[in-house]
Amino acid sequence: MSDRLKSLFSEFGQSPWLDNLKRSYITSGQLAMTRDSGIRGLTSNPTIFQKAIQGSEDYSYQFSQLVSQKISPIDSYWQLVLKDIHSALDIFEPLHQKSHGLDGYVSVEVDPALAHDSVGTLSSARELDKEISRPNVMIKIPATSECIPAIETMISEGRNVNVTLIFSLERYQEVMNAYLRGLEQLSKTDATKVRSVSSVASFFISRVDTEIDQRLVTCDHSSAESLLGTAAINQAKIAYEMFQKTFSGSTWSRLEQLGAKVQRPLWASTSTKNPKYSDTLYVDSLIGENTVNTLPDATVDAFSDHGTLKQTITQHVDRAHEEWQKLGSVGIDVADVAAKLEREGVASFQKSFDELITVLAQKAAELS
Repeated sequence: MSDRLKSLFSEFGQSPWLDNLKRSYITSGQLAMTRDSGIRGLTSNPTIFQKAIQGSEDYSYQFSQLVSQKISPIDSYWQLVLKDIHSALDIFEPLHQKSHGLDGYVSVEVDPALAHDSVGTLSSARELDKEISRPNVMIKIPATSECIPAIETMISEGRNVNVTLIFSLERYQEVMNAYLRGLEQLSKTDATKVRSVSSVASFFISRVDTEIDQRLVTCDHSSAESLLGTAAINQAKIAYEMFQKTFSGSTWSRLEQLGAKVQRPLWASTSTKNPKYSDTLYVDSLIGENTVNTLPDATVDAFSDHGTLKQTITQHVDRAHEEWQKLGSVGIDVADVAAKLEREGVASFQKSFDELITVLAQKAAELS
């Protein structure tokens, strides 16, 4: 494997994380080797765990033990997941220490059924963080409007948060504002804790192109075709510009003096869905300082093999603004796109979660 992943960080300040986790990665030593190749953290979600648990026998022994102890299917799910999370945390802990808390994080998501329940999300996130109780864990909370207060409170309590399912620039600004307010509150209650808090804001990429491209194809405007494949990258470039502005003002300066870390934008959903586009498009085009790109296995391999190392997130930002504005002029309602993608993202994770719990319940009945 090439050193491209290492160069992303050493030359351009971007941290590549792995967007996958399954037990065989841990037991085979593959996850440790992946870390050593330049991967600096890991994200997970209910869909990833559904595929892992239903797709192998690696969890069978532990699950049979849980069933014999009369543990419920949903509690068994969490026991299976947390065993993998703790093992991944062990593997990335040396990197977390070496990077002084910049990287080496492992993300685990709250129950997706709580995505529109602020109180429930906060309670679940606190409980998950307390149960895991590791400095390099990040609790994933969706960026629904209902969960913004929960994100702020988690930060104000000194907990690490991966804010997931961001699809719009407006919601992204709300997420950054919540992070700053949370740090401000923490600075008043325990200023020494500010330096220990870490957070990323996960902006989804390829799904935006998939949805907007579908709408552009059916649009009869003469300029529509020229905008195909531009939306996701342009929105990310504008988001990065917003990030730079938000973390450079007087409010941020005060927090920075206390040792606060910026809330890095994390580019998620970076596998290329359209075969007409390069398989490294959403890595090559989004390289920049103080960012994270979380990559599925195939994208890790593709970028390691033939990715392009170049600072790109700050290039042609004026054009990004122009093309982003043009979407409206050809009839694309980007607010509607973001709302649709958020609904689908929440529903997809909830479906994976519910299906897996159903399967575990069936297996438990068979073993009883």
